[in-house]
Amino acid sequence: MHLARMGASVCALALAATGVVVALAPAGSAATSSVYSVAPYVDMSNGQEGMLDTAVTGHHLKAYTAAFVLGEGCNQIWGDTLPIGNDSYTDPEIAKAKSEGASVVISSGGASGEPLAWTCSTQSSIDAGYQAIINDYGVTQLDFDVEGAAVADTAAAARQMQAMKDLKASNPGLQFSMTLPVLTSGLTGDGVNILKAAENTGIKIDVVNIMAMDYYAGTGTEMGQGAVDAAKATLAQMQSVNSSYTYANLGITPMIGKNDDGSTFTLADAQTVENFAAQNGVGRLAFWSVNRDQPCSGSANSLPTCSEISQNSLAFTDAFVPYEGTGGGGGGTTSDFSLSVAPGSASVAQGGSATATVSSAVTSGNAESVSLSASGAPSGVSVSFSPASITSGGSSTLTATVGASVAAGTYPITVTGTAAGGGSHSATYTLSVTSSGGGGGGGSLTNAGFETGSPSPWTCTGASTVVSTPVHTGSHALQVTPSSSGTGECDQTVTLSPNHSYTLTGWVQGPYAYIGVSGGATASTWSNNTSWNQLTVNFTTGSSGTVTVYVHGWYGQSDVHADDFAVS
Repeated sequence: MHLARMGASVCALALAATGVVVALAPAGSAATSSVYSVAPYVDMSNGQEGMLDTAVTGHHLKAYTAAFVLGEGCNQIWGDTLPIGNDSYTDPEIAKAKSEGASVVISSGGASGEPLAWTCSTQSSIDAGYQAIINDYGVTQLDFDVEGAAVADTAAAARQMQAMKDLKASNPGLQFSMTLPVLTSGLTGDGVNILKAAENTGIKIDVVNIMAMDYYAGTGTEMGQGAVDAAKATLAQMQSVNSSYTYANLGITPMIGKNDDGSTFTLADAQTVENFAAQNGVGRLAFWSVNRDQPCSGSANSLPTCSEISQNSLAFTDAFVPYEGTGGGGGGTTSDFSLSVAPGSASVAQGGSATATVSSAVTSGNAESVSLSASGAPSGVSVSFSPASITSGGSSTLTATVGASVAAGTYPITVTGTAAGGGSHSATYTLSVTSSGGGGGGGSLTNAGFETGSPSPWTCTGASTVVSTPVHTGSHALQVTPSSSGTGECDQTVTLSPNHSYTLTGWVQGPYAYIGVSGGATASTWSNNTSWNQLTVNFTTGSSGTVTVYVHGWYGQSDVHADDFAVS
């Protein structure tokens, strides 16, 4: 997933709220510790900068994120290739918005570039470069959008955090955000390592801003709820690194309208995200981008300059105006908690049982009593908790007991925690019941081991093809080749038995290798290994039985290899 650089199409990256109409909202009692509660991105060099002026003067936008400053060796330029502090296009736009009352966050990096710490290895030059942004534009908020292969550069991340530590010491009140790819299940391992880099340096990231977009989980993905799921999962990861993180340290940034993977973030999704943010005191809402907050006039495929959906101009900006007064940065005064289940799934034979740990954490306010319950278990399956009530921050053991006559299949069970004050949160526990009978009927994958020497009937993007090495078994395997700005993917549509549970397996190797199904069912998993490893995805077909099986790798990464798929 990613945010586009000036004029480039906004492509996939991994990431929740579409917010605009910003105001300075307190993240603490002191003015110097505040962050902008709503600060959508503005592409500062794609010819649509006039949208910013309209948003500020006519739609109450009080803060925005100017994108992108790019590292070029140990120098910095705007995306239109002009130097910072001397850009005859961007600098006047920023000055004009400032004169109209809007504050600015300056963002470095993006999908097609990198922040200075990633292009320069001299710490003093990095510090001086970021200080120049602060001085040239009079800002107290910096954003660093790190995507693609850059997320895995641990040396650059260490330089970045040292620069932030240095600059915070010399610039009282400086705040910074790290904008990172995300899945509905949270940050990638490389994203978590960026959090750890800050911890190792002895600083705390003010806003971990997730790009809630382009999950490649099917065009029917509910993007509002996907953003909420990503936010919950990310906070749990943040707290595993530093327990003092709260929702006040989280930012949510969706891509409004049509996403690059074909999914759509609607105005209803915006409301879902804003409601969640207000309930939990999320630190920042943003979206990509103000330039796109308008319908298309003319041909489609205008992703940098319109949403490709039916909407009023600046409708998403208007949708987030209420958040200016209800949320942002403070973490809220209402007590709240998060809930998770680990492991999140189990396979149990008829007559057997399985256990999992239900964990909670205080996300705002004080600890409170939380009662646990489960729903969705089929007849013959009992779910119990020990203890049945916990104090937020505590845990309980879930036991699922399967009767001998329970039909084989996969069953999603919803675990819900309800606080004494009335708030509730849920997590999903997937129970797969097995038996020796098996059998599901329906079709199966064709050319699942690619031994024909060509992908057909798989359909592939770009340069993806069948190769003779490396292979898992046999003589051939599939090579999925992403580009620098696009995801590589191969798909095969198959008709199975309707309303039946199946298991998809496949062997993969390579960075961020995904397999999954979309269409009549939505499920996926991934790995990041240099050697062959088997992935397993459980799913249940819908009324048609038709699903699309896919394998893909992220943009900006090297090839993914896949072999020996099966649906059973």
